[in-house]
Amino acid sequence: MATFQVFEDCYHIVVPLNLLFSKLNIPSSFSICSQGLRSVPLIIFVSHPWILSSFSISFLYIGTNFWSLSPYKQGRILEKLGICKEVYLIRTFLYGIPPWKDNANLFIEDLKFAKVSVRVYHPKVPSAGRRRGVLYLHGGVGQIGSIGMYERVCRFIARRSNSVVVCVGYRLAPEHPYPTQFLDCLTATVHFMTTAEDYGVDPTRIIICGDSSGGTLAAAVCQTLVSRTDLPKARAQILLYPFLQAVDFNLPSYQQNGSVPLLLKKRTITLGMQYLNQDLSLMKGILEGSHVPEDLKLKFSKWLSPDNIPMEFKIRGYKPSASATYSEELYTLAKPVFETTFSPLLAEDAIVRQLPETFILTCEYDVVRDDGLLYKKRLEDNGIPVTWYHLEDGFHGALFLIDYGYISFPCGKRAMKNVVNFIKDL
Repeated sequence: MATFQVFEDCYHIVVPLNLLFSKLNIPSSFSICSQGLRSVPLIIFVSHPWILSSFSISFLYIGTNFWSLSPYKQGRILEKLGICKEVYLIRTFLYGIPPWKDNANLFIEDLKFAKVSVRVYHPKVPSAGRRRGVLYLHGGVGQIGSIGMYERVCRFIARRSNSVVVCVGYRLAPEHPYPTQFLDCLTATVHFMTTAEDYGVDPTRIIICGDSSGGTLAAAVCQTLVSRTDLPKARAQILLYPFLQAVDFNLPSYQQNGSVPLLLKKRTITLGMQYLNQDLSLMKGILEGSHVPEDLKLKFSKWLSPDNIPMEFKIRGYKPSASATYSEELYTLAKPVFETTFSPLLAEDAIVRQLPETFILTCEYDVVRDDGLLYKKRLEDNGIPVTWYHLEDGFHGALFLIDYGYISFPCGKRAMKNVVNFIKDL
């Protein structure tokens, strides 16, 4: 409660100062918009709220003159002016965080897997036999993210699990439109499975892992591989706070966590529409569910119904949403969101029942929490072993900040230790 009081004090000091500066027409380098502070009542419940609020405010909300604006706001302005796309500026901001340089325990090499860029992390510790292999597909909604950004995550997994880790540098949208990202990940996976022994990896012990939209890609790749009789079976899939469906954006987690950093509800849909190169004017209808025809609503309800979500996750401010008016035009424009490469949760049971053992991480303060819960139920209903780890104080993106010193989150490290333990038991 003391933390909440400090935030309230900040609100009462900062907002009047912002008003004063704006009245005097003086740019304020510490101006914080009220939207950032409105999420305070939820932020205080996550792991280390001071760090999250500081990081999210600096990234999302700070500034009144252009050069002190957040990358999101700068990007929006530049895109409207026709200078560059918003995602380009966000990439520049995120890529500016240098990777950790200590690689004493690993041999690292940059390679091409059938023309797809990858970085391979080999433990230097001798192994009695062939190691496990972990293919890591990074997040970023197909537009942001890189091998370098996930250097710490991949090194952590390689060191702690004594596995060979391959981080896939798939091509990004909008330069390379969807579904290039999925196709690159599938190409790299097939290449690794067929050449695993060249890297000291047992081809029957390959794990496909991804976070956020990388979890989307990992799930979609695993679903595609079940029909490949020419390849060894994937040993497991690891889905870390995955985005898995674009049918219902009014599930309990979207209602409860829509204003919680780092992934806001509206930004989720905005980035998804940009990824598919769709007009952002579609966002309101998709938010309401007007893109889903009645026959598909009926079909998907058995998989996506809030009734499939445990009651404990519906206590915190959830209200069942009214059925939206269907728009055929919107459905036609938004058709790609129903593809299983974009919404793996919509795969048929015939595919789901062939999937490998699965680890799913969900975070309480995350809009896509319920995607993970619903996929967990689908997998279990189809007889697939699932290891589920839920971060009660976690939020979307907590793992990405692992080993970043003072802006690291203990909840992220706890989650990664559980991921490593799962890998070591395979």
